[in-house]
Amino acid sequence: MEELLLNEHHKEEFPPAHTAEHLLNQTMIRLFGCERSFNAHIERKKSKMSFHLDRKPSRQDEKMIEQRMNELISEDLPVTFEFVHREELPEGIQLDRLPEDASETIRLVRIGDYDVCPCIGKHVRSTSQIGRFELLGTNWDEEQRSFRVRFKLIV
Repeated sequence: MEELLLNEHHKEEFPPAHTAEHLLNQTMIRLFGCERSFNAHIERKKSKMSFHLDRKPSRQDEKMIEQRMNELISEDLPVTFEFVHREELPEGIQLDRLPEDASETIRLVRIGDYDVCPCIGKHVRSTSQIGRFELLGTNWDEEQRSFRVRFKLIV
């Protein structure tokens, strides 16, 4: 079997938090119709992600985010990988965040049928390995229309 040459990766992710990042991105897309986060700092102890939204989420929205994340985690969704040539990507997969010199072969990470995106990082095998998602707080920047979510995982 021929060895695939992918992009170099210089991060050492904490797999549960990195997988939770994928889930939160898709949850925000589905709840608010936004794009994936424009700024993310994902760590073992606590993480933060920022999204451009058209409105400030309510406290009820925030509770819904936390509830949905924990539902997804408890569903024990499988996390799988697929290698695809960049010319054969499934519809809706965007490559705009990849480096300009990204390889011709792209690794897609799928979380059940909930999320799929290009990623070369480390992930858990299934969402039940993430632990409990705890929303620590949020910030809204009206001028930037930016919503920051701070969270930690209880593993």
